[in-house]
Amino acid sequence: MSSAPYLLYLHGFRSSPRSFKARVVQDRLERAGLAERLICPQLPASPKAAMDLALELAERHAPGNLSIVGSSLGGFYATWLAERLGVRAAVINPSVDPTRNLSKHVGVTTAWHSEEPFEFRQEYVDELVALRTAHITRPERYFLLAATGDEVLDYRDMVAHYAGARQHVIEGSDHAIPEFAQYVDEVLAFCGFGPVDAAQ
Repeated sequence: MSSAPYLLYLHGFRSSPRSFKARVVQDRLERAGLAERLICPQLPASPKAAMDLALELAERHAPGNLSIVGSSLGGFYATWLAERLGVRAAVINPSVDPTRNLSKHVGVTTAWHSEEPFEFRQEYVDELVALRTAHITRPERYFLLAATGDEVLDYRDMVAHYAGARQHVIEGSDHAIPEFAQYVDEVLAFCGFGPVDAAQ
C-alpha cells in the first residue's frame, strides 16, 4: 500500500520500542508488508529532547504524510505533535496531564525493558508543562482508545479531554490493554492504513 502514511509510534514513560503495544503494531505492519512505514524511536527521558527527536524524524521521513500513535505519556506527546504538525493521532490510555503524577518519579530508576539507568529530573516536569495541550483544536484528528479499568490514569479525564473525537472506551481491561491485538486494526485504519490485510 504505497499510499499508506508513515506511522510514528511514541511509547510511554520508562518504556521503549520493545513495549507490548509497539510490538503488536510492528508485527501487524510487518505481516502487511508495511514495516518500512513504521518509525518507532527510543525516546529520551527529557520531554523536550523527546519532542525534538520526534519532530526531526517527522521532518526527515514523513513531511506531510504522517500519522501518530501514542501510548500513555506517548499519548500526551502525540497530542502536542498532532497540534503542531496538523496530523492524525491515535492515543491509547493517554496521559492528559503527566505533571500530576510524574513529579513523584523524579530520580534514578531503570527502564522497563532493560537494566539501563533511567533518570527523570525535576526540570523535566517543567518541560512537560511547556508541552501541555489545554484543548485539542480539531477533534476529528484524534482517536481515543481508553480502558475503564486503567489503574494508572483515569479514563474519564481522557474522555473529557478528547471530547468530540472518535472514541472507543473498553469496559474493564487495564493500563497495558493486554488484548490490544483486538484493537490494533481499528487504530491503524484511523491512521490511514485502511484494511491492513496481510501480504499475500
